[in-house]
Amino acid sequence: MPTTMTNTTADQKASCPLMVKPLRRRLVSKDGRSQTRGNTRGGSRETCFSALRDLWGTWLALRWRWVVLAFCGSFLLHWLLFAVLWYLLARVNGDLDVLDHDSPPPGHVLCVKHVNGFTAAFSFALETQLTIGYGTMYPNADCPTAIALLALQMLLGLMLEAFITGAFVAKFSRPQKRCGGILFSPQAVVCEQKGQRCLMFRVCNLQPQPLVDVSVSAVLYEERDDHELHQTALEFSIDNLGSRSCPLFLSPLTFFHPLNPSTPFINNPSSQTHFELVVFLTATQESTGSGYHKRTSYLPDEIQYGYCFSKVTSVHQNKTPNMRYFDTVPCPLTLANTHTTDTPDKEHVVVQLNGEGSDRVE
Repeated sequence: MPTTMTNTTADQKASCPLMVKPLRRRLVSKDGRSQTRGNTRGGSRETCFSALRDLWGTWLALRWRWVVLAFCGSFLLHWLLFAVLWYLLARVNGDLDVLDHDSPPPGHVLCVKHVNGFTAAFSFALETQLTIGYGTMYPNADCPTAIALLALQMLLGLMLEAFITGAFVAKFSRPQKRCGGILFSPQAVVCEQKGQRCLMFRVCNLQPQPLVDVSVSAVLYEERDDHELHQTALEFSIDNLGSRSCPLFLSPLTFFHPLNPSTPFINNPSSQTHFELVVFLTATQESTGSGYHKRTSYLPDEIQYGYCFSKVTSVHQNKTPNMRYFDTVPCPLTLANTHTTDTPDKEHVVVQLNGEGSDRVE
């Protein structure tokens, strides 16, 4: 009987990643990394096969330490492989038995001059791949096997270099890696704004260049009694732009979402129901048109009730290192837990610029 209960609990945790309350496992880390993993019931063998089927995606998902290690290891293995092949060619052709490669025996055709050992074969493979120029070692045009092996090494080497170069460029140009200057507030807050109880979070742009076409969306992941993960989309708009994106992102923005009784934020801040609010931001760099993608998440204990963000009176950059864009101040909740009774497709979402209120959008 204990075994059955343990298996049932394990199955529930596997089906719902947020079920592990003691570890407070999250779907998305604060810096935007996905904390979920695919189904690994097939074991490590199935995981390896899945990685090989998506080799490009696996490569881009690797950390830089593994990318550099793979870069060095791939070239070393390539050189070693062809060093072995050149050495075997010299042995099969009898070049290793020739003492003087400048004066070979009559009737003996050398495939590669002065390849008389494995070290020389490795040096020749290195010179061939890097095209640094042959010295005393060079392939003999009268040996067709040597010419064929030379062509094979050059083709495979060019393919390897093209893949490595493309992978490095792709890793450098990933949208999420260009967003180091876009910061989300570590805490979300719930306070009263214009007669409504609202959920708020703030985003700050510290990039040296301005961003355009900024849009924000959010998904609420919630565990319910059926042990399933329910997803609810929360749409955001900015000031009077409606559903359009923000044309220019220069100053800190505070996003509002009026709450209603159906959300777990409102009536029961101390509820045991576990949820995670994942926020997504997309933007475009004005000068290059490159896309930016940033995300973060908020757990129940990362939402402060009865607090609001302090007003930002200055947006000077690199002049006030002690300025705290994400400071919060107490803001007692005095209103009843009510909300306007508009239709679901007309949710009220407002955004606050520099800590100052703006008109509500309907």
